[in-house]
Amino acid sequence: MTDLSVPVSTRGSAQRLPFTGSATARRHLVSTEELAQLLDQDEREARLVVVDATVVQVQGFDGHPAYVTGHEQYLVGGHIPGAVFADLLEEFSDAQGPFGFARPDADRFARGAVGLGVDADTFVVVYDDSVGQWAARLWWLFRSFGHECVAVLDGGLRKWAAEERPLEIGHVTPTPSSGYVAAEGEGFWVDKERVLRAVTGQQPALLVCGLPPREFTGESGHRPRLGHIPGSVSAPASRLVDRATNALLPDDALRALLADAVASPDPVVAYCAGGVAASADALALAVLGRDDVAVYDGSLNEWAADPDAPLETVPAAG
Repeated sequence: MTDLSVPVSTRGSAQRLPFTGSATARRHLVSTEELAQLLDQDEREARLVVVDATVVQVQGFDGHPAYVTGHEQYLVGGHIPGAVFADLLEEFSDAQGPFGFARPDADRFARGAVGLGVDADTFVVVYDDSVGQWAARLWWLFRSFGHECVAVLDGGLRKWAAEERPLEIGHVTPTPSSGYVAAEGEGFWVDKERVLRAVTGQQPALLVCGLPPREFTGESGHRPRLGHIPGSVSAPASRLVDRATNALLPDDALRALLADAVASPDPVVAYCAGGVAASADALALAVLGRDDVAVYDGSLNEWAADPDAPLETVPAAG
């Protein structure tokens, strides 16, 4: 088979992902056609594990948004053939953390990876049944713990199903893993103090907010204090994808949407409410070639809980 794998830029290293489609495929993404080809191969350059990372938003008892695992939807609604399910709420988060979706430590992440059947040589393809933010979150976690052979399915389950590709019902038992060692890399995460230094001008960074526009402006939201971190630019995760196909926008459109971040001479810090939509921004920027992006994991769930942490709102027009 002709080697059409795509080089992937990493912090300090380089690996090649076993794409079988066009040699011009965008970094960090796998198309539905490429994944279908990989699933059809009897022999692969790297062992493939496809992961459904769907999380479902529901209305909580207090009327505020809440989140539940997408496992039931995976079992009953259907999933990509052979895909295993990742529980981002429990297995790939610190359930004891002060805020939802807090990132796990290395040991917890390694246990989760082994539970999916992943080892050091596995090529992981992640998708979800939304606009890709959940898949991006797991993609970011894998990369932050040293696993670069990971990509997001462009368009996710929605695009796969719209193309009438096969779906499978029921549980898939992961292939046993030979073991997994996770080591947290540098430069993927920042804490509240780093963001505060950016706000006060002590250490430069461009802050990019992945929340919906009305939450960015402070017109809506469910946190005690609304608005955005001062100096931020808005880059809603929901606007990164083509509404017709659910795939990531073409590069020119992404560059226009993320123009401030693409052009900034400073490192980028992406945030949202809990570090999920921010991961989608980080994915889009990685596709465009920025490898100096970090995610503020606590995001506004942490920031807004501190009455001394500054927030800005945008006055209503008129």
